[in-house]
Amino acid sequence: MPTNFSKINLIVYDFDGVMTDNHVYLDQDGREMAMCHRGDGLGVGIIKKLGIPQVIISTETNPIVARRGEKLGIPVIHNVKDKAQALRDYCAEKGIILENVMYIGNDINDLEAMKLAGIKGAPKDAEPEILSIADWVSSKNGGYGVIRELARELQG
Repeated sequence: MPTNFSKINLIVYDFDGVMTDNHVYLDQDGREMAMCHRGDGLGVGIIKKLGIPQVIISTETNPIVARRGEKLGIPVIHNVKDKAQALRDYCAEKGIILENVMYIGNDINDLEAMKLAGIKGAPKDAEPEILSIADWVSSKNGGYGVIRELARELQG
């Protein structure tokens, strides 16, 4: 199904499973690490140049999410219990209409927030409940260039 990217005024990313491969790596001291795709970082930069704001909304409490957002230069809302409410609040604060939001998620904790968004996106390895409502599905698995692919499509 063709997707109308022209109305996007905000892109929201889940972190785990979209910006990462949904794995967590633990060292002997219990510190967590995650794998992120460098191409996605480039994709975030391209989307910025297109003038589209981006934000990460995550339930994760680990500082990895905040550090990744800081490195990419995009806001992060993490340690979120209710992503739908976080999305409503963020859009209200920024004056963005939910219909003009693209939300990219991969798991059932994204479902209610995605239902609010005008455009729903997902990595190809997202959960079936997410894929069933997605307007745009990447040809990539989460953590393997989903955002870079989106940036390419947004560029036209």
